[in-house]
Amino acid sequence: MYLASTITRSCLRLSSRTSTLWNRPASSSAGGGTLTDTHVEINGKQYAVDGITNATQPLLDKLGQRLHHNPIHPLHLIKRRIHEYFEKTYRKPNPSSAPLFTCLDDVHPVVTVQQNFDELLVPADHPARAKGDNYYLNKDYLLRAHTSAHQAEFLRSGLDAFLVTGDVYRRDCVDRTHYPCFHQMEGVRLYTSAELFPNEVHPPSLFVEGSEDTAERQSTHNPATTEVLEKELKSTLEGLVRHLFGADIKTEWAGEYFPFTHPSWELNIYFQDQWLEVLGCGIMRQQILDQAGASSKVGWAFGVGLERLAMILYGIPDIRFFWTTYHRFLDQFEPARNDINAQIQFTPFSKFAVCHKDVSFWTTAGKDFAGENDLMEIAREEAGDLIEWIEKVDYFENPKAKPGDAKFSSYCYRLNFRSHERQLLNTEINDIQLRIRAKVADKLGVILR
Repeated sequence: MYLASTITRSCLRLSSRTSTLWNRPASSSAGGGTLTDTHVEINGKQYAVDGITNATQPLLDKLGQRLHHNPIHPLHLIKRRIHEYFEKTYRKPNPSSAPLFTCLDDVHPVVTVQQNFDELLVPADHPARAKGDNYYLNKDYLLRAHTSAHQAEFLRSGLDAFLVTGDVYRRDCVDRTHYPCFHQMEGVRLYTSAELFPNEVHPPSLFVEGSEDTAERQSTHNPATTEVLEKELKSTLEGLVRHLFGADIKTEWAGEYFPFTHPSWELNIYFQDQWLEVLGCGIMRQQILDQAGASSKVGWAFGVGLERLAMILYGIPDIRFFWTTYHRFLDQFEPARNDINAQIQFTPFSKFAVCHKDVSFWTTAGKDFAGENDLMEIAREEAGDLIEWIEKVDYFENPKAKPGDAKFSSYCYRLNFRSHERQLLNTEINDIQLRIRAKVADKLGVILR
């Protein structure tokens, strides 16, 4: 989760030109989805529409595109490089010496509210559950917001060490680093007492009687348990970033909060003269393990965004590139087909001008306008990947309002349109702008200026 997932080893052999087929819009039969007035259909299963439903057809079209399975796509390369690190570094004891971590990357993206939130101990009033931040199919189902939604099911299946990769879905701002569909990898490892303390003839108990958590540990965890778990977790992830970014990469740990881990941290790296956050992690809440039937074990978990890693590692400046069908993007990664560790730096191939349009309106919401994500979603729905970023450029309150009058506030959002493949025409952007304005007025209850 890290509020910021069928084992496969096959590689399809595609030419650089036909590799664009991986990015074409998916039909429902290929794993996509369709939306009607009465139901959402995904992979042949129907979910009844209700008052919570907010998934859109443009978003559902992205289901089933399997970008992280394309052998020359940067998301696939990042996934394989992480798998390579865990496969080489962590093996089961002899005689099998098989990889310790099971790799899963074909898990269906529709999950229950219970999977996405309840089983991860996300409180009922937590903002992460908000309709404005998620894509709900109805009150019971949504498109997963994080690969952590599969933690409990794989723990119940008996897995003690696994990596889950998949597409995840969140409503968010529109800019070069955010997109409604992106990809995450979740890593989990559990330990028995003997595994956590392998050099002890009589390993200590993992647990103690406890009452309340402290800042340093969970109440039921032996202090030694927390100390060794933290050391194991941090050494594992520091090894991962050294594998990806080089042995000399500088790292820094910062405390963080997640409902499902405690203590929790973010890992930062110093890369190209700046500190960058690359992942979130922590010691798993024992309640999650207890509910999943693993109460005799303890463990850690981490979550990492594959787009974020790929943008840093390959110098990709815009998250929309991951979804392009333009061959001049994917062709740049062809050298990695036979060498996933090939040193590749993205080369820009277009310098088309940006087209600016403004949307201004009055609202009585004051400074607490809660419809910003809805505005972003309307723009994405109408403009697709032609919208590059949206920014709030002006806000003011009506200076002529008298005591007792409704307190109207004015917002102005600038919509910036740009394609990486062609120059946009002002006429087509004007048409999109008019549709966006009409939907904003209709759906957000504001007064256009």
